Amino acid sequence: MSKTLEEKFRSFCSSKNLEINQNQITTIKLLQDFYNKNFHSSIFNFFKKENYKKGFYLHGGVGVGKTMILDFFYDLISKKKLRLHFNEFMLNFHDFVHANKNKGDENIINLFVKDLKSKALLIYFDEFQVTNIVDAMILGKLFDKIFSENIKIIVTSNIQISDLYKDGLQRDQFKPFIEIMKKKTVEHELVIEDDYRKSKENQNDRYFFPLNKESNFKMNKFFRIISKDKKKTTQSLDIKGREFLIKEFYEGVVRFTFNELCDKNLGAEDYLEIVKVSKFIVIDQIPKFDDINSNQQHRFITLIDIVYDKKVPLAVTIEKSLDELTSSKSLKEPFKRTISRLYELTSSNFNL
Repeated sequence: MSKTLEEKFRSFCSSKNLEINQNQITTIKLLQDFYNKNFHSSIFNFFKKENYKKGFYLHGGVGVGKTMILDFFYDLISKKKLRLHFNEFMLNFHDFVHANKNKGDENIINLFVKDLKSKALLIYFDEFQVTNIVDAMILGKLFDKIFSENIKIIVTSNIQISDLYKDGLQRDQFKPFIEIMKKKTVEHELVIEDDYRKSKENQNDRYFFPLNKESNFKMNKFFRIISKDKKKTTQSLDIKGREFLIKEFYEGVVRFTFNELCDKNLGAEDYLEIVKVSKFIVIDQIPKFDDINSNQQHRFITLIDIVYDKKVPLAVTIEKSLDELTSSKSLKEPFKRTISRLYELTSSNFNL
């Protein structure tokens, strides 16, 4: 980098008309050090590189700008790199295991990481979280191998490393992964008072509440505008032998009810395939959440994470305003991220 990372970041913020917070500058300086030790070639670094931490783990509350900062950093890296939602990464791993199950005694994790290294020397995981017991049991050995192959990772999360998979089943078997991450990554918390997604400059125009005739009328009017002159078809997706039909498909503008997406046995792999063919998504009839419909809420959280990661704008009709939308007790913390992302995805600044 001819300019320092801080200089580039200040120019970036100025071009986007973004306010700069001193805590962001502190984060940028830590990233500069991470870059110097891992991506800046020198004889000194060559002999010392094994002592350097090969990951950068940035955590903090929703809407503080974690993703914005690591997106900025990721875009500056010229090495082979991948940006993946964590669910997508683990689905790729399980698919690889299935495709190579007849390889005999050769270690499947070694094979996967070897294949991974051929594609990327840097991997970026946005909104890292662990909720699946199968994934939790694998991660220690998987990331140990990733680091041993000198693959760098950068991560954003709402959760500090020591609290990952907190209260999860058989968490003792997950602790080796926590120790590896603490040992191999720079962990830093980004603290900012305001959620930038709720700022006046980011006011939303595309969520309608409550669920009544007036909101339905407004949504129908909006949908007619965005689907005008687009041909309606039924889109059929083949997801590992399962058919999923998108009945309201207008050349990438799609419309679903909440129940079509979240009251069925769908998961991350289904949502990834849906988002691949979508340029704009409308979701009708999002309910309030409680302990009774927590399974549907969990699917909704996964869906919004993937929609956000793939940068697909949204319009929704919803039971309550976003600030008043309730949650089940067990999902209260991750749902804060969902609410914050809904503010951004439905904002007029997040355009088709």
